[in-house]
Amino acid sequence: MSKTYEFINVHEQDGVGFVELNRPKVLNAINRVMVSEILNAFEVFDQNDEVRVIMLTGKGRAFAAGADIDEMAGDGAIDFELLNQFADWDRIAVVKKPIIGAIQGFALGGGLELALCCDLLFAADDAEIGFPEVNLGVMPGAGGTQRLTKLIGKTKAMEWLFTGERMKAEEACQLGIINRVVSREVLMEETERMARKLAEKPPLSLRLIKESVLKAMDYPLYEGMQYERKNFYLLFASEDQKEGMNAFIEKRKPNFKGK
Repeated sequence: MSKTYEFINVHEQDGVGFVELNRPKVLNAINRVMVSEILNAFEVFDQNDEVRVIMLTGKGRAFAAGADIDEMAGDGAIDFELLNQFADWDRIAVVKKPIIGAIQGFALGGGLELALCCDLLFAADDAEIGFPEVNLGVMPGAGGTQRLTKLIGKTKAMEWLFTGERMKAEEACQLGIINRVVSREVLMEETERMARKLAEKPPLSLRLIKESVLKAMDYPLYEGMQYERKNFYLLFASEDQKEGMNAFIEKRKPNFKGK
């Protein structure tokens, strides 16, 4: 990817598309331009056959310490309606390829909302997450109340959203928000290891697994199972299904091409 961005760094290597938030002096506070850049990078990677997994990180001491308060402090309700700024967030949610996030330092407010757009999350053992918006007289607006509640349930979500308190990485892991907690020194290494592991899997399987799991979050069981079944059938039209099963029978490593 040759495009230059103002607030993110982007590159690709070995089937992984890397997106790094790059406003370290303000702990990667998320402004509107940054969100647009993240979306653009994600969508470019989503259409790039050479990229199979996307990895999202933050430069410096924090993943993202929240939204850029200076940018929005003077806005009114009509400003937000006309800006329609959350449209970009909605498009992030429909990226087809797996997204793995690495949290160091803080993921707060909008930073946590961005992290929750990831399919897998790794965190440093000293990381903290939370939604402090209530302390500013507002609330999450980019999906925070919805995604957190679906992940940990109403009672716990209410507690964290009402109080605005921070949650340690270990507790977030126990509640199912984070997949794995590792030492800060190896966070990027371990996250990248998982990204490369998934990059070796059949891309169409990853795509349809992600799609089916996300449907499970919203659909009743029966409807979700019908959706899963259609995707199961669909994969039997792929070259990768033939390759995977033939490789198993022939006792060799499969060569998946995403076709």
